[in-house]
Amino acid sequence: MEYRQHDRPGCGGCLLLLALLLFLTGGAPLLLQFLGVLLFVGLFLVFAGLAAFFGFSHYIKRQISTYEKSQTESHNTFVHLLIHILVWIARLDGTVTREEINTIHRFFRQNLHYSQSQMYWVKELVREAMRSTVELETLLADFRQKFAYEPRIILLELIFQVLYTKSRVPDAELQLARNIAEYLEISAYDLRSIENKYRAGYATAAGTEKRLEEQYFKVLGLESGASFDEIKASYRRLSMQYHPDKVGHLGEEFRKVAEEKMKDLNVAYEYLRKKYQTAGG
Repeated sequence: MEYRQHDRPGCGGCLLLLALLLFLTGGAPLLLQFLGVLLFVGLFLVFAGLAAFFGFSHYIKRQISTYEKSQTESHNTFVHLLIHILVWIARLDGTVTREEINTIHRFFRQNLHYSQSQMYWVKELVREAMRSTVELETLLADFRQKFAYEPRIILLELIFQVLYTKSRVPDAELQLARNIAEYLEISAYDLRSIENKYRAGYATAAGTEKRLEEQYFKVLGLESGASFDEIKASYRRLSMQYHPDKVGHLGEEFRKVAEEKMKDLNVAYEYLRKKYQTAGG
């Protein structure tokens, strides 16, 4: 039988004993004075807590307002619609879990490198999206009306990036992402390029050369064994779509997303270019 140490006794009756002692030594006036002090301290703590809560809420609202005013309308609208769409995707199974909300938060904090002030804004937008009854079709129609092709590509890229932060992506969510791409008039080629990249995952240094090569073809939206002419054409096309200047109006963080995509494209193209040059030489 395992020995268990006994818990130290609490002091639930300490106040009662102290009150009795005060009553015996000072009578009712001293006891009432003591109870008045306790009431005052209790009320002070309650009001101090309320003041701290409202003070912090005011601080958060000021941070959000200041950040919103520092950004362009295009940036704010883009993030607003992005978050509402992501929450809508999370709601597919009828409920939005805490882990799904944390996934969205982590995405903005880790992938887009949002500061604490920016995260206050994101969390407020998530709460708004949770309360929203706007249909997905309305959100997508608004997005399609306000943004050109390149921002739509960035939106789809971010949707897949968030989906694949999960260990297993539900088929319904993948199909919805494809439907969103179709609605936003994103070409099947571009959809395949994005989906293949995230489905395969990024090749690691420990991967074989064959796996690296397959990954680089997928980054360019191509099947393994494509000709070098196809590689050049795909690289030029994707480079135009992901050029940072075309999405700069969305904000610095989305410009960086485009820059990261350009780095992936450049690495893939240089690897395959050298491989074909070596084979041809």
